[in-house]
Amino acid sequence: MDFLYDERTRELQQRLLAFMDEHVYPAEATHAEQSAVAENEWARLPVMAELKAEARRRGLWNLFLPNAEHGAGLTNLQYAPLAEITGHSPHLAPEALNCAAPDTGNMEVLAEFGTPEQRKRWLEPLLEGEIRSAFCMTEPEVASSDAANIATRIERDGDEYVINGRKWWSSGAMAPECEILIVMGRTDPDAPKHRQQSMILVPRDTPGVDVRRGMHVFGYTDGAHGGHAEIVFDNVRVPAGNLIAGEGEGFAIAQARLGPGRIHHCMRLIGMAERGLELMCRRAVARTAFGKPLAEQGVIQEWIAESRVRIEQLRLLVLKTAWLMDTVGNKGAHTEIQAIKIATPSTVEWILDKAIQAHGGGGVSQDFPLAQLWAGARTLRFADGPDEVHRRSLARRELRPYLGS
Repeated sequence: MDFLYDERTRELQQRLLAFMDEHVYPAEATHAEQSAVAENEWARLPVMAELKAEARRRGLWNLFLPNAEHGAGLTNLQYAPLAEITGHSPHLAPEALNCAAPDTGNMEVLAEFGTPEQRKRWLEPLLEGEIRSAFCMTEPEVASSDAANIATRIERDGDEYVINGRKWWSSGAMAPECEILIVMGRTDPDAPKHRQQSMILVPRDTPGVDVRRGMHVFGYTDGAHGGHAEIVFDNVRVPAGNLIAGEGEGFAIAQARLGPGRIHHCMRLIGMAERGLELMCRRAVARTAFGKPLAEQGVIQEWIAESRVRIEQLRLLVLKTAWLMDTVGNKGAHTEIQAIKIATPSTVEWILDKAIQAHGGGGVSQDFPLAQLWAGARTLRFADGPDEVHRRSLARRELRPYLGS
């Protein structure tokens, strides 16, 4: 196995590292200051526009999209170390590069399944970073970890579809720049289990779309992310041409969307772990307790060593998964995608927890990014499917050869 990144990846790594050092890390304090005085906590701040312009100038734009027609044309294996770098500052860097969820997944859906008209109307402004989008799947009344439970109805009425239902955790929908929602709902309750759902494009300003509130994540609004909205759809009417791919294709589209989404999250999580380990090491050599530096305390050394081992293990598994997705496709990499989704968030959560512990009271404060990073890692044990669902599916795949014919 060749672990050396190719020349293009190494060149982009160097450009991205320079961008992080020269612009993103210095912008973190500026972003916090602007956010504290902003009239709308969900709006994009001036510093983000500056970061986006600089990223485009440096050719660091739409790196996530493997389709060269629309994006950088990178493979998953090429993109992995770049996404990891953005994970060092997950609330700024991904969006600065136009590589932030949920827009990335929505752009992938439109690029792969959208009609020419849908791509022209919505994909192109998303690729330009002119608008933002949201993905509306999760519902408060049902266990949405089982997509077959989705209760929102999408019913055909002549040349239109009528949508009724209630969603929450619709990431990105609180941002004023959000103009389009991809909504998953049930078009045919009598069809086979995985052919009942469809996806449809709903402009945010459509009559009957009621964006009620932004959900908090461990007390954070995730304003920089565009928030996570609760939305009620009350007899919302959109043209039949807004349906994506066709009736009954919703589950297949969701699976196609979630494969790259899951690995992108895991790539960024590794960067979050590296940031946590760096901060823990800096703290260890700068603070003294019980007569000697923290760096000389055995328990701190154990945390640091174990963190490094765990990061290296995760990175190898994520890179293997990226390589498989490139060579045998998402279906062929299904086991590995589930494995990284199980292992990465919980492991990074552990590393960030130890970094917080090493910082004492500062670790849970706003003076360091650790608390917010930890909240993000913990949340990702739910996002794109909870741990237990992935474990259940992975165990069933492992058991299959032993269950007989």
